[in-house]
Amino acid sequence: MAWLWTGKIWFLYLFMACGTFVHFRGRVRHPFTRQLLDHSTIMGPYNCFVYATSRVENRPLLDRAAFPELDLLRDNWQVFRDEALNLFNEGYIRKAASDNDLAFHSFFQTGWKRFYLKWYGEAQPSARALCPRSVALVEQVPGINAAMFALLPAGAALGKHRDPFAGSLRYHLGLVTPNDARCAIYVDGEQHVWHDGQDVVFDETFIHWAENRTEQDRIILFCDVERPLRYRFATWINRVFKRVVVSATSTENVSGDGVGMLNRVFDVVYKVRARAKQLKRRQRRLYYLLKWLLIGGLLYLVFIR
Repeated sequence: MAWLWTGKIWFLYLFMACGTFVHFRGRVRHPFTRQLLDHSTIMGPYNCFVYATSRVENRPLLDRAAFPELDLLRDNWQVFRDEALNLFNEGYIRKAASDNDLAFHSFFQTGWKRFYLKWYGEAQPSARALCPRSVALVEQVPGINAAMFALLPAGAALGKHRDPFAGSLRYHLGLVTPNDARCAIYVDGEQHVWHDGQDVVFDETFIHWAENRTEQDRIILFCDVERPLRYRFATWINRVFKRVVVSATSTENVSGDGVGMLNRVFDVVYKVRARAKQLKRRQRRLYYLLKWLLIGGLLYLVFIR
């Protein structure tokens, strides 16, 4: 029983404790088996550090007035709208051309589409060329880690999910919306209806989902904004983490844009995952047996052996 107290097993206890905290944070929860393997559990220790040092209230929808630097974006919403519509009409707001968008891969099945202005780094060359006014506005606002135009088509819905990284907060600005309560996002059960020229800041590590039950597509400006933290050392750690890890999930709008390391790897890994999904469709019980044997074996090798 000495293995119960080894250094490695303490890491397992840490993940279990942080995963439990994440699971019970908020009113809406995933089923236990999904939470167990969710990326928010893997990110639990880091995110709990961020929650503990955050200057932001622990609630789903945040006070927009606490982020006055975002006024520039809202005041120029028509600039974003015009360039977004040009991109849409020319076919640039679209799903990834290959399996190299780890962050939003599952969304594409719903018809969701995007065009990146920037993603945890410099603006994409295609964005500078195709929507220069929007890029210029985004670059004037300190603390914007990422920005994109995001389209949710008529009749589509995004299922319940948490975003993995607590070091940012999410900002939405309505550009082309139905202005209808049937087109809304729900964050821990709290509704925000998108309207043209109106914005919201929320904590995307709460479970959230979205739906567009109207006959009109919805386009918004979608940004990740740096979460304010209490201490300089915490801010420094958060910036290093996003520069080293989160930036590796960047991807391209068109050929020639930069693609981060994790997305280059994901392009290969997803082909293996696709084979696993085929097995799941044909032999569901065998799929889950092999899945849990693999997980159990990895836990044994990492934490016990």
